[in-house]
This record gives sequence, C-alpha cells and structure tokens, in this order.
Amino acid sequence: MRHGGQILVDHLKAYGVTRVFSVPGESFLAALDGLYASGIENVVCRHEGGAAMMAEAAGKLTGQPGICFVTRGPGATNASAGVHVARQDSTPMILFVGQIDRSHRDREAFQEVDYRAMFGPLAKWAAEVDDIARLPEYISRAFHIATSGRPGPVVLALPEDMLSSRADVADLPPPAPVPPAVSAAQVQAVTDMLATAERPLLVVGGSLWSAEAAADLQRFAESWGLPVAVSFRRQGHFDNRHPAYAGDLGVGMNPALGRRLQDCDLLIALGCRISDSMTRSYELMTPAAPGRRIIHIHPDADELGRVWRPDLGIAVPAAQMAAALAAAPSADTKARWQAWTAAARAEYEAWQTPRPTPGAVQMEQVIRWLSENLPEDAVLTNGAGNYAAFLHRYFRFKGWATQAAPTSGSMGYGFPAAVSASLLSPGRVVVCLAGDGCFQMTLNEMSTAVQHGATPIVVVANNGHYGTIRMHQERHYPGRTSGTILANPDFAALARAYGGHGETVTETAGFAEAFARARASGLPAVIELRLDPEALTASATLSEIRAAAEAAAR
Repeated sequence: MRHGGQILVDHLKAYGVTRVFSVPGESFLAALDGLYASGIENVVCRHEGGAAMMAEAAGKLTGQPGICFVTRGPGATNASAGVHVARQDSTPMILFVGQIDRSHRDREAFQEVDYRAMFGPLAKWAAEVDDIARLPEYISRAFHIATSGRPGPVVLALPEDMLSSRADVADLPPPAPVPPAVSAAQVQAVTDMLATAERPLLVVGGSLWSAEAAADLQRFAESWGLPVAVSFRRQGHFDNRHPAYAGDLGVGMNPALGRRLQDCDLLIALGCRISDSMTRSYELMTPAAPGRRIIHIHPDADELGRVWRPDLGIAVPAAQMAAALAAAPSADTKARWQAWTAAARAEYEAWQTPRPTPGAVQMEQVIRWLSENLPEDAVLTNGAGNYAAFLHRYFRFKGWATQAAPTSGSMGYGFPAAVSASLLSPGRVVVCLAGDGCFQMTLNEMSTAVQHGATPIVVVANNGHYGTIRMHQERHYPGRTSGTILANPDFAALARAYGGHGETVTETAGFAEAFARARASGLPAVIELRLDPEALTASATLSEIRAAAEAAAR
C-alpha cells in the first residue's frame, strides 16, 4: 500500500525524471513526502512562475517533459505564465497542481479553482485525478500527450485527499519509443517538388530537435545547395556559421531575408508553424493568398492546413524527415540555385555588420564579443525586449541546445531558463541576456540559483525603460511617454546581496574583464550594462524613431 504521492514519484523515477521544480504547498504534502529520499532533486523556487519557466526550459533543452509542482489557487495562477510559454513554444512539460479535498468542491473553498476550465484553453491537456487507483493511468497519459504530435504542456490537478490516500496499484511502464515514420513516398514527394523550384527557401523550427538532426539538415542543404533560415528564436537548430545559413525569420528580422521569403517560389517549412512572427504579422505572406508553393512538414496532422493550405503536407517529426532527406539522392540543382543561396548568405553577413549605437556601452559590441569568445556549447537565454534583437542579430549560434528563448514573447523568462540550464549542465557556460524590466520580473530566483548551485551569468541591459513598449509608443504617440520609465536598483549590488557576484560596466572596453571575473567567481553573477536611453533598438535610436513618426504625422 502506497500513498498517492509515492505512487506519483515512483512513476517519475521510472520515467527517467531526475529533477523537478517546485514551490511547496500544503495541498501536495504527500508528493513532497514521496520526493524525500527518492533521488529526484527538488529545486525549490521563489515564485511559481519562475518554477514553471525553469521546467519549460528543461523540456526545451532535453526534449523530455519538464516537471513542476505548485499548490492550488494562486500557486497555479502564478504558474500559468510558464504553461503559456510551453504551449506556444511546443515544449513538453507537466505541471502538477495540488487541489482541494474532493468533498469540498463547488463551495468556493479556500483557493478553489476548476483547473480543467482554467487550463483547458492554455494547456495541451488538463485533467483532475479523482481516483487514486487511476493515478498511474493519468500519469502515463500525461507523459504521452506532452511528447506526442506537437509537444506541449499538460496540467494534472491532484486533490489533497486523493494524494494522501493509499492503494495497492501496479505501476505502468514508461512510454515506448516510437519508430521512425517517414516513408520513401513522402521523401520522394518532397524531392520531386524541390527539383522543380527556382527560388526555394527551407525554414526550420519547432521542438524536439537534436544535434543529429542539425547535422542531417546540414548534409541535406549541402547536397542540394539550399538556403536555410530558422523561425523565431530557433537559431540553435542550424550552425549560423554555415554558408547555407540565411538568418532568422522572426521579430526584428533582417529586411532582406523578409524580401527573400516574399520572392521564394517554394517554401519548405520543416517543423515550424509558419507563424505571424515568421511572416511579419502576415505581411510577407498571407494565408488567404500564399503566392508560392508550400511544403509543410509538421509532427501534428491537425496543424497541416489549419492556417496555411500546403501544396504538400506531411505529418511526421521534423528530425525524422531531416534524416530521411539527408539520405535521399539529390537532383542537379546546385548550379541553378548557387546565386540565390550565395546572395542569401551575403545578406546575412551584411546584417551581421554592427550598426553603431549611441552611448559609452554599445550593446552590439558586447554581443559580438560574446559570439566570438564564448565556448561553442555555451547556452544563451533571454526573455522579451528590444535588447534581445541585438542578441538575435549579432550572436552566431553554433549548435543545438545552445538557445533557450520564448517564442511566446514572455518577459522574465531568461533568468529562470538560465538557472535551469546551469543545473542541467554543471560547468557549462550559461549566459542570460535580460533587460532591466525583464530581469526584475524574476530576479528573485537568484536565491534559487545560490541555494542549488546554479552559476548563470546575467548580462542586464539597463536603459531605464520598458524599451519595446517605448519604441511602439514613440512610433504611434511620439513624445508622449506614459508608463514606460523604470526606476531601477543597483543590479550588481543586488546580486551580491543574494550571495552572487556583481559587476557594473559603464564603458564597452570594460566588459571583457568584467565577464572574466564573473566567470571565475564560480557564482551566479550579474553584469549590469549602463546603456544610453537613446540606444533603443538595434536599427534606430529613440530620437530617430520619434522624428520619423512626427514626420509621418505632418
């Protein structure tokens, strides 16, 4: 006879879970008891949003469901931000939520929430376990759903009395491996269409990628002479140094790459959803009239034709298709596409040339230094904000699992993700890029990092305002600043107060030595960059944006 918490933890161990993220609550004491002496590390966080984002980052970097435990009511609502990231980023994740006693339902009991209704539109699946005898069934189903088709988050609510009750039930084994599903006919259909294209563009995205898939994709691109772009914040899917790499189609994209998307006559979308960020809010392509042939390869059959009508739709995992295409014989297309592919690469290289920004600390030079000096396997994380445009534009990602960033555009994500990445790979260099507004949403997890031995280095771009919103504000209501100015702490001193390492950089030349000291400290570290508020974006200053808006209004 085991209580529900022990049954749950025994399944987690059998399914290969070695770490969970949590904020404790009295609603799941039995699960905490099950974790005791289980060998599974329980990373105790300071806010449920941070815990859920750490779990999401773990799922993103490993391909296995990240696991999070939170309590009922406010604990679950706080964690919903991380569930939203997992949903939009197609990340496998399972959130376990402590729930009120079953006998107290429908009385608006203390912290009562209907989690099926709350998470139904947000998660891939949301359920509540009413019968302890069915707990193994629900756990097994949660792992299958989180990783099948288009991966995503699952929410399981665990009533307190169910979890603390006891039962003699058999465990269910882990999900069985799924054999490759790509057929010769599917590969032939892709290559037949590709062979007739004059201006093809391959765009790679989605989740459950791997280093092997990246290598397969590289062989495929080389054998056919294809240009390769990536979707928003999936730059780690393909070595950015490769001559076939053309850049990223996302927020702040290279305008030349956007035009190339418009000009292509065949778009191969491998694993990605062809989102609004990839098409600049559907301006470069519209679902009503795509204007080119589309091959859409996606693991979820329900995604094919949901927004875009494909000329060829194939429901298989992207990594499996990459392997099959790498092994397929190529047509004689290199000469025909040589100028097209070379031009795409030249446009990417030109976009990499730093555009000087005002101020003593220049963000573009900091990012270029990081790109040229970090180890190739360093992990870069970020949340949302204009500072991230510098990272996406000037940093060259060299390999898989080196990028953890929210395609959902969630502020505050970068630092919890960096803590998670550092715990996943101790000794590996992990760098979080964060804005002053972004960092302050989750910087309390510095305490979590210190407690559990994570050592990320946070580079804080401090320009004194919510930069992205200020940019839009100046474009639409120039000179009428409202709600975007920030009063900031001394970030370096705050890091030291938590027991970490802190540095403040006021000139670009001082960054390299500050980074060396932060890395040598062996502690979670913060390097605050004091930026000129004029340095609003990677492409234009605050004054330039305002002047353009005022001129357009005249």
